[in-house]
Amino acid sequence: MLRLLNIEFLKLRYSRSSKILILTYFILITFIALIASIEFPIGNINFRIADQGIFNFPFIWHFNSYIAATLKLFLAIVIVSMMSNEYSNRTLKQNLIDGLSKKEFILSKFITVMVFSIVSTIFLFVVSLILGLSFSDYNEFSIIFSDLEYILAYFVKLTGFFAFCLFLGILVKRSAFALGFLFIWWIVETILYAILKWRIFKGTDIADKIVQFLPLESMSNLVKEPFSRLNAVQSAANQLGSAFEKDYSIHWYQILIVIVWTVLFVYFSYALLKKRDL
Repeated sequence: MLRLLNIEFLKLRYSRSSKILILTYFILITFIALIASIEFPIGNINFRIADQGIFNFPFIWHFNSYIAATLKLFLAIVIVSMMSNEYSNRTLKQNLIDGLSKKEFILSKFITVMVFSIVSTIFLFVVSLILGLSFSDYNEFSIIFSDLEYILAYFVKLTGFFAFCLFLGILVKRSAFALGFLFIWWIVETILYAILKWRIFKGTDIADKIVQFLPLESMSNLVKEPFSRLNAVQSAANQLGSAFEKDYSIHWYQILIVIVWTVLFVYFSYALLKKRDL
């Protein structure tokens, strides 16, 4: 396994664009910390975002997981480019000539995906912990380490999304087209949901129960938006008579759905590569 991982990182080592995108991703996650120091002068009052409770334990695990997940496209570009470069640079064919099997090739890519997800998750955990200890109003041990399931969900979400990108990279071969296909897939899921929700099931929850099994929607459901959980938003909603009734919890079946998609995408990648004449 270390041999396969070493092969992939040797390729990334000589890819300047990949190194820039990876570095940008981690820098942007670190920039979450800058949000804490931003002050907006409103009249005679200095409004600071950190004072609104976004860095309080345990809410910070939800908030940071959601923000970091929105930045995953940077690593997605790296993964898609990693596959397209295999075709354009003919390294895939050379690896197979040198004795690497197609199964080992896919395994090396998936291991790389797992490493990206693990490192990203650990990095997010450390950044969130430091921010929470610095700005949270609640520092009891039991509170600090509650809601850590959002970090787990973030890891599963990243792994599933990167496995999808890996499959698209093999399917389409060119990074720009693969990313375009990803965008089109998102549009298709959105349109399908709208049709089911408003045309077929007339605003009932049946549409939500169906689309939760779609790949991108299932990944999105793992870490829902956290902003409506803020006390200020909840208070404003109550005053307007429209309190939020939203389930922010992470359920085991949601994680299972994404894991199943992850396995399927890896299998589809291998089946496609095995069938394709290189």
